[in-house]
Amino acid sequence: MQVRAKKSLGQHFLTSEEIAARIAASLGLTARMPVLEIGPGMGILTRHLMEDENVKLTAVEVDGESVAYLKENMPELRVVAGDFLKLNPTEMLGEKDSKSFAVIGNFPYNISSQIFFRILEYKDQIPVVAGMLQKEVAERLASPPGSKDYGILSVFLQAYYDVEYLFSVPPDVFAPPPKVNSGVIRMRRNGVKSLNCDERLFRTLVKTAFNQRRKTLRNSLKPFWLNARVAPDDHPEFALRPEQLSVNQFVNLTNLLSTNR
Repeated sequence: MQVRAKKSLGQHFLTSEEIAARIAASLGLTARMPVLEIGPGMGILTRHLMEDENVKLTAVEVDGESVAYLKENMPELRVVAGDFLKLNPTEMLGEKDSKSFAVIGNFPYNISSQIFFRILEYKDQIPVVAGMLQKEVAERLASPPGSKDYGILSVFLQAYYDVEYLFSVPPDVFAPPPKVNSGVIRMRRNGVKSLNCDERLFRTLVKTAFNQRRKTLRNSLKPFWLNARVAPDDHPEFALRPEQLSVNQFVNLTNLLSTNR
């Protein structure tokens, strides 16, 4: 039985055992932990994960053909038929006490950003994430302030995770080959429990700033500083563009603009 790659699901099946082994090893678990693999397809990464004694694996797969393939060829694997973006950890892992779990996968490129926004919703339960996605997206997530690739999701993820770009993967190790290069990243939860600011306002400021990233913050955030009665000339951050600000600078700016709201 073979699984047909479906364009609508953004499926490109990895064929290199060497790269699959490198991705599996990138989790670097030192103690046994539940691990959720997103989009296992025909299980090339899955097999390597199942060989790791520290991995208690569950695979979540939205494609019915892939689910049938995995159940036939890996009967010992727990497979959940469903959409990672719609299920909660208890439903996926089947454990009411699943306080902590890792995430890994060859993430579908057409929904990779949505996957990472979903991971942020469970950031206090997910200490480590590893996986492959489109190279330019992977580079964006790991980009530091000052880079042209630094953006909204870079700030949101780096507020709570240390993000590393590990290695690149060419198109010819997939079936069918994608039209882009791929990249593998690892994210480890940092020590930040709270940003010590109004986090809803923080997210709004970051999105507003990057949606007009060619403008300085003096211009893109004008409604906010007018409302807060802040003089932007007194604060050097307002002369910068959003990609020049670190997470901490965005936090400080949020606190400044929330004082008199």
